[in-house]
Amino acid sequence: RQNIMINAIKFYFEKVLEMPKEYYEIQRPKRPVDLPNVLSFDEVSRLINSPTNLKHKAILYMLYSAGLRLSELINLRITDIRSNDGYVFIKGAKGKKDRRTVLSGRLLKILRQYYSEYKPSYWLFEGQGGDRYSARSVQVIFRRAQVKSGTNPWSTPHTLRHSFATHLLENGENLR
Repeated sequence: RQNIMINAIKFYFEKVLEMPKEYYEIQRPKRPVDLPNVLSFDEVSRLINSPTNLKHKAILYMLYSAGLRLSELINLRITDIRSNDGYVFIKGAKGKKDRRTVLSGRLLKILRQYYSEYKPSYWLFEGQGGDRYSARSVQVIFRRAQVKSGTNPWSTPHTLRHSFATHLLENGENLR
């Protein structure tokens, strides 16, 4: 709110009154920096292994093991899984940038089981009508797994991404 007021005053003087631009010695408030919510390795393991439905398990494994955002997960195509090269290709991620992420052996095994059982045609995770899975459905899957596993009730699907990065750092990996 304070920044908005400061900018409004500057706008009034510079644009409305057409006064020359000045530098004002005004202390602007600092934004609080909150650390992201992170689950322990044990909590992540309990959470992603709690669903009995193979598709739900594959979705949670994919979120964690590849460190994906929810939007990246639901936009994955079958062709984005590059099993021979050992990576997942993410097209048009945040900032419209393409990127790669790791494809673990355990995730690949689950994805192969999932593929042979569900046989998706275009999207890796398809809903009932063959269209891509909805973000809301993934959130519901996550919440059910969170309740069943008894992990942090404030966690979200994005918490798995933060946990993935934190666990890599703890193991001495380079995030780049």
